[in-house]
Amino acid sequence: MKIALIGYGKMGHMIEEIALQRGHEIVSIIDVDNMQDFDSDAFRSAEVAIEFTNPTAAYDNYLRAWKQGVKVVSGSTGWLSEHEADVRRACTQQGHTLFWASNFSLGVAIFSAVNKYLARIMNDYPAYDVSEVETHHVHKLDAPSGTAITLAEQVCECLDRKRGWVKGQVRQPDGTLEGTDQTPADLLRIDAVREGEVPGIHAITYDSEADMIQIVHSAHNRKGFALGAVLAAEFTATHSGLLTTDDLFHF
Repeated sequence: MKIALIGYGKMGHMIEEIALQRGHEIVSIIDVDNMQDFDSDAFRSAEVAIEFTNPTAAYDNYLRAWKQGVKVVSGSTGWLSEHEADVRRACTQQGHTLFWASNFSLGVAIFSAVNKYLARIMNDYPAYDVSEVETHHVHKLDAPSGTAITLAEQVCECLDRKRGWVKGQVRQPDGTLEGTDQTPADLLRIDAVREGEVPGIHAITYDSEADMIQIVHSAHNRKGFALGAVLAAEFTATHSGLLTTDDLFHF
């Protein structure tokens, strides 16, 4: 399969390595210094473009790729609040394809399934309050993470006592705290920690006076994310529309 890469940071390099190991060809690599290469025969030859950039650039990258007739797999977050309706319309009415996930890791996909199952059980036990903490490396721009938001939304869909999530405290690398831990009872608070080079830790906690139940996913490195992105690209090459990990992984 012919793959284009949009974004060539640490994730882009790892995706390239795994794609080559799986027998694919990288036909175009686009980063901030060669954006004009979207309009090139090399980019247009790609069956799928894998996009890992930043929250402000992602949506425009989708439009550039779609203009060239190239399907997109993306792990960038932060664009949903402004552009979700536009992306959904482009993929359902205009013939474009986007496979989007806040996290491509197989382990996170399994964790998400467990998260939803546990939340459905806990809906019958209101003595347990739920909260979430995510920890990432100091370079991560958004807080809470896209994965944390996805997990929180899953919980809120299953718990009648939670109408949504709210950003809580963010602990910066120097130890300073931003935000608040004062949360209305009907909202799920997501706290964030930024430290070192942590690839990603997500913890969902149900706490009561009697005991505590907690589920945690901890990434050892970025390889799981990169492999999942390539698996998503392989799937996207033969599918169309607005795709998610629910289409790729069935639990």
